[in-house]
Amino acid sequence: MRRRGHIRLLLIASLVWAGFWVGGLPSYYQQYSTAFMALFDLVVLVPITCVAYLVLRGVRREKRLKVSAWFAFYFTVPLAIYDWLYCGVYLGHGMQFLSRFWYLSIYYAIPWVVLPTVVLMLDHRSAREVEEADAT
Repeated sequence: MRRRGHIRLLLIASLVWAGFWVGGLPSYYQQYSTAFMALFDLVVLVPITCVAYLVLRGVRREKRLKVSAWFAFYFTVPLAIYDWLYCGVYLGHGMQFLSRFWYLSIYYAIPWVVLPTVVLMLDHRSAREVEEADAT
C-alpha cells in the first residue's frame, strides 16, 4: 500500500472512532445494559463483515491478505490508543478500561479474525470460479 492509502485508512478509522464516541455519549455506552451491549456488538459485526467483503473483493487475490492485515491494524491499534487516551487517561480508568469497556476491547481482536476469514472466503470463491471456467 502506498503512503496515501495508509493515511486514508487512518483517517477513515479515526472518523469511525469519533462517530462511535459521539454515539456513545454521555457515558461512552456505560448507560446501557450488558445484554444490550452484547447485542449491539453482534449487530455491528454484520455491516463490518459486509463492508470488509465489498472492499476486499475489489482487491487482487494476491494482495488481499496483506490489505486485510493493514485494515485490521488501522481499525484496531489506533482505536485502542484513542480508547485508552479517552477511557484510560481522561476518564481515569487506567488499563482497567479494557474490562470496564469490554464491548470496545473485543473489537481490538475481531478485525484480526473477520478480515482474514473474508479473504479465505473470497479466495475460495475465486478458486471455484476458475475451476468452473476451466471445466467449460
